[in-house]
Amino acid sequence: MTLSLFSAGDSLDVTSEGDSFEWDAVIPRIGHSITKHGCSVLRHLDQLGVWCANSAEGIQQSRDKLQASQILSQNKIPIPKTVYVRDPRDVERAIEYCGGLPVVVKVTQGTQGDGVFLRYSFQETKNLVQGLLLSKKAVLIQEYISESHGTDIRALVVGDKVVASMRRRARGREFRSNYHLNGTVEKFEIPPEYEEVACRAARLLGLHIAGVDLLEGEDGPLVLEVNSSPGLEGIEKASGVNVAGEIIDYVINEATFSEVSMDQILRTIPGEGVLSIQVRQHPKLIGNPIQSLFEGLEKLPTYALSRNNEFIWNADGETLLRFDDLVICYGDLKKMRTQLKLAIFKPVSDTIEEQNQD
Repeated sequence: MTLSLFSAGDSLDVTSEGDSFEWDAVIPRIGHSITKHGCSVLRHLDQLGVWCANSAEGIQQSRDKLQASQILSQNKIPIPKTVYVRDPRDVERAIEYCGGLPVVVKVTQGTQGDGVFLRYSFQETKNLVQGLLLSKKAVLIQEYISESHGTDIRALVVGDKVVASMRRRARGREFRSNYHLNGTVEKFEIPPEYEEVACRAARLLGLHIAGVDLLEGEDGPLVLEVNSSPGLEGIEKASGVNVAGEIIDYVINEATFSEVSMDQILRTIPGEGVLSIQVRQHPKLIGNPIQSLFEGLEKLPTYALSRNNEFIWNADGETLLRFDDLVICYGDLKKMRTQLKLAIFKPVSDTIEEQNQD
């Protein structure tokens, strides 16, 4: 299918070989080499109100291993220790951070095990990193999970559940277990802990359909990679589940409801927008009630509290702020900035005096 994209000041359009594009929903299956082009098409379709199973943003985030690790780590999804390396002189420090040799070296853009290497010595690792950097590759050094050598779990997430799963095993001396690298597959009954991690990882990266690869670590599952266009042959063979049918059923049920970019919508009113505060960056706020952030405002903004993987809208004003809390507010930007700065930079003596009075 050849698509043409048209943009004007007041309209957008997509044609397929000259004919209008009139489909209600799209399930993206975008080859790695045409990611940029495919995502451009998805963004266009999204603006036209065509429901897409995976968004352009979600696909791009999942295909950049560095960005994916940043998002997952920020949201407390367990992953192997990972270091982004820009200079061979950083290799020794990266190996130490990852817990010592051996380590996994990988490029940030790759698929089906391509660009992934296991190295057992410092010199081998440094030489490999140097060669990859000279070829203009972005390089990661990652912790080697020895207890999961040559095996991983593939969980096929559709919507908010895992519809099928399998264990993959590498053959011979190969440590990569990809099915396309001649790895074997077998049925695997996924434990609830693994299913929860897989679903959260896919959701955080903005994917409704994803293959989530998990390592079996000593302390539980570790997310290795999230694939936005997972192969179905191996997992259908191993699990006996008609995964394609599960995907179609999901699309039929969900395509009625449009997805929107909240970030874009919340910027439409001039002067209004979103501000956020990471409490850990402002220790003086810890232990104070959340309402103390807004006590100088005549009208409370719409706000939410992100805590322990929960999102609490308009939390009780007496809720005490904790170290890991994230407070998100929507309203008049000028007024919110002024008030939040007063709350953040209030002298410690004033805060102590208020608490003593209480």
